[in-house]
Amino acid sequence: MAAEKISVERFLELAETINVCDVRSPSEFSDGHIPGAFNVPLFDDREREAVGIRYKEEGRIPAILAGLDLAGPAMAGKLSGALELSVEGKLLVHCWRGGMRSEAMAWLFSLAGIETLVMEGGYKAYRNFILARLSKKRKMIILGGLTGSGKTYILRRLVDKGRQIIDLERLANHKGYHDWTRTDGNNPVWLEDESRNIGTVFMPDTFYQNIQDSPTIVLMMDMKLRIPRLLAEYSGYPPELLRSSIQKISRRLGGAEAGEAIRAVECGDYAKAVEITLRYYDKTYRYGLTKKNQSNLIFVKTDTDDIDANAAIVAGAVRKIKWQV
Repeated sequence: MAAEKISVERFLELAETINVCDVRSPSEFSDGHIPGAFNVPLFDDREREAVGIRYKEEGRIPAILAGLDLAGPAMAGKLSGALELSVEGKLLVHCWRGGMRSEAMAWLFSLAGIETLVMEGGYKAYRNFILARLSKKRKMIILGGLTGSGKTYILRRLVDKGRQIIDLERLANHKGYHDWTRTDGNNPVWLEDESRNIGTVFMPDTFYQNIQDSPTIVLMMDMKLRIPRLLAEYSGYPPELLRSSIQKISRRLGGAEAGEAIRAVECGDYAKAVEITLRYYDKTYRYGLTKKNQSNLIFVKTDTDDIDANAAIVAGAVRKIKWQV
């Protein structure tokens, strides 16, 4: 009996109360997965590669037979895992495209009476679904500012004041997608100004362009006010880690400047090291601002590093935004 397949949207709705069983290989799961999902792979990475080779060289049936040979001895363990994960006898299952792997595991789980629902199109469809949702135009306010301005802390204060905030790092890894869908589309959502890539993850083109086109409130703070916060954040890191971070940007920082910053770290003069690297990051950020729509930039100056005071300044700057209809 074929497993029932449901849409991505319905799958995600049910995932609020039913566990998600991702049956892809461990490396696929590690590369990206639905937040909260559990990995119960049909094949490990080596087995998946072997079955894939058999499929390409000999076709579907030989690949299925090879898969049965490889996965068969471990089926009892996989079924035991599914029984532990099932909620009131139900499980949500998906693979990469919603094909043989999810169907095979759904069949296995059904032998123990588990009601299994399979995501139509698999994880690939899930990714496309999210990208489509993120591509929709909506009101956003971007909080910008030079490194060390306390933007992350200011956004947290704005949450306390009832503003809608989205953490781009969580969103980049799909962890903040549910936060995004729960925001009120009639009111703007705040995000921190970020480069196109967050770690190793690149923002979707349309979503990034929406950020670039959105009004940006840029908090301008003197370097002497920013250094103490950065010292508090980074002085606890091991010197070798700080040296490594400086070396990674040494070509852009300049050999002489990089060398001076590294020597400052080795001498324990972290303030000097921070000041040298800040000059580079400030220059880079100011250049990035030139790539934005200049009519959407709202510069606000502060003479304090007090988070509450700066949150009030930033919130007040919203009155200057001219929303495009």
